Amino acid sequence: MKALCWEGVNKLSVERVPDPALRNDQDVIVRLIAGTTCGSDLHLIGGYIPFMHAGDVIGHEFLGEVVEVGSAVRRHKVGDRVVVCSFVGCGRCWYCAHDLWSLCDNTNTNPGIGQALFGADTGGIFGYSHAMGGLRGSHAEYVRVPFADYGAFPVPEGVDDTSALFVSDSVPTGWMGADLAGVKPGDVVAVWGCGAVGQMAARAAILLGAERVISIDRIPERLEMTERRIGSEVIDYTSTDVGAELRERTGGRGPDVCIEAVGMEAHSDSPVHLYDQVKQQLRLQTDRPTAVRQAIHACRKGGTVFILGVFAGAVDKFPLGAVINKGLTVRGAQQHGQRYIPMLLDRLAAGELNTAHLATHTVPLDEAPRAYEMFKEKTDGCVRAVIRPGD
Repeated sequence: MKALCWEGVNKLSVERVPDPALRNDQDVIVRLIAGTTCGSDLHLIGGYIPFMHAGDVIGHEFLGEVVEVGSAVRRHKVGDRVVVCSFVGCGRCWYCAHDLWSLCDNTNTNPGIGQALFGADTGGIFGYSHAMGGLRGSHAEYVRVPFADYGAFPVPEGVDDTSALFVSDSVPTGWMGADLAGVKPGDVVAVWGCGAVGQMAARAAILLGAERVISIDRIPERLEMTERRIGSEVIDYTSTDVGAELRERTGGRGPDVCIEAVGMEAHSDSPVHLYDQVKQQLRLQTDRPTAVRQAIHACRKGGTVFILGVFAGAVDKFPLGAVINKGLTVRGAQQHGQRYIPMLLDRLAAGELNTAHLATHTVPLDEAPRAYEMFKEKTDGCVRAVIRPGD
């Protein structure tokens, strides 16, 4: 079968790889209907996530049709249309039992790497380096889904493929940020980033009752989409002082909740961005925490900062003094999708969520490298490129 493979830093190619096969009785095999580019993948492609091997298949956000079922699978049958959570959970360990699915003890097949990097192993994730289990990714014609009864979810009738696709990762990630940050009615929420995850975090905050939601970015098409499709206020950080603007809009206090949805390759128009970029390129730090710093400084005293963007390791100039002296709560997580996906599919079916607008481009699998280049450079208004194997 054909698959999109990582061949080295900034090198992708579509290659022939062996078809997947059932490896245990809880697996299913799905035929890919659609996958999508994701900002997290750009960190892999750029070489900022360690333990990638040439030939690894990337991709983790996908929708498919079940074509083969393991003997112990009880919730799926051949022909089912399913959206698959990007993180794999066993459904049995302490973390899965406590709805902390991305921390599963049993799905990372390379234990020890996470211990060295983070102090503990994470759960496994499709197509996201051998530190996260080395599972083959979803940008392929067929994908093996382990523990399918816990990680694959039937798509309701009436929900189209493109809308359902983003419930694999972007929608539950954004919703989790607003939920675990404790957004409540009357709050003012600021969201850094107007990509798919940032837009979904903003929409979740609105649905959870926030009085005002303010989204921050620099790309005109994303700002316009967020304002029109999500209903969030927007700030172009290249045209104003974000901190001053947020204080102005909140009576001098600052947002109650700040959600960072940018990650380790954040951009800025300040001199600190150049400092971060040079240190990252020289591998003196792994991540650029520009948006995190800004969120911490902007948040009101006693407020909450939630970090949704992907970070791989160490950062410099983390404003710990601001965290302590302002009495902030700082949280972060990879998405616990299994906790949210059934509810989100119901909201899609009920018309409470709209995700199809995120798919600004559609390409066949053979053109996936071009799609990632367009997505990386943010050309032609690209927010997300949907990859379909049969187009």
